[in-house]
Amino acid sequence: MNEAFRKFAEKVSIKAGSPWAFILSGVLIAGWLAAGPRFQFSDIWQLVISTISSVFTFLMVFLIQNTQNREMKALHLKVDEMIRATGRARNSLLDLEELSDDELKRLEQQFKELRKLHPETEKQVKAEIDEIEAAKNINEDEA
Repeated sequence: MNEAFRKFAEKVSIKAGSPWAFILSGVLIAGWLAAGPRFQFSDIWQLVISTISSVFTFLMVFLIQNTQNREMKALHLKVDEMIRATGRARNSLLDLEELSDDELKRLEQQFKELRKLHPETEKQVKAEIDEIEAAKNINEDEA
């Protein structure tokens, strides 16, 4: 059942995020608005769109959450593999998503302290950002 739901959720998420889904939604809203005068903008007319959008949103939350959970898990595994494969990296950083909030805060504090000990790193990062922006500006000027 999990595999069937995964495939279904993935397909629906792809289709729901497409331009055609947006266009279809716009057409449905336009049709609903156009029907307003015919139904004298009644409470039932308003209830129809409210109910349809609520049900659709309720169901989509679960489908999109399932897709995001899978993508995040895959991303975590890729990062874990990169950490594992890098000789100088700390393997203790594997599976960080399993740490408690307090443990994550302590680790974040360690990285802040490391950054204070190595201010040249911040300067290097800023220089690299400036270099990338300059290259981007050159490419835009050439285009």
